[in-house]
Amino acid sequence: MSMKRVVLEIGMGTDIRGADYTKAAVRALRDALWHNSLNVADALGKPTDSMVVEVLIGVPKPDRVDKAEVLAVLPHGTGTVTVVEGGLEIFNDAGTRSTVIANAAAIVRLDIA
Repeated sequence: MSMKRVVLEIGMGTDIRGADYTKAAVRALRDALWHNSLNVADALGKPTDSMVVEVLIGVPKPDRVDKAEVLAVLPHGTGTVTVVEGGLEIFNDAGTRSTVIANAAAIVRLDIA
């Protein structure tokens, strides 16, 4: 099997008032995926479910992201989710609430010669 990277998609997601890291991460992955109509699998004669997707999420507190919920966003193929430190958390003037910004990258690979 020779897995080749064929697509890199990038997105950003936020949770404006709730500081919900998973919600921001899910929105970031949706942003990355929903702006595209990938025909690469079809063009190479592969089924769409043969895609292997590596999802990278960047947020300030990686342990607060539910990886299974993020992975459930993928419409095709199989995947993994890795969460790393990144993104932003912006507190209000009182320091009592915050906005979380997550970044996402979806790296799509196919088994091609």
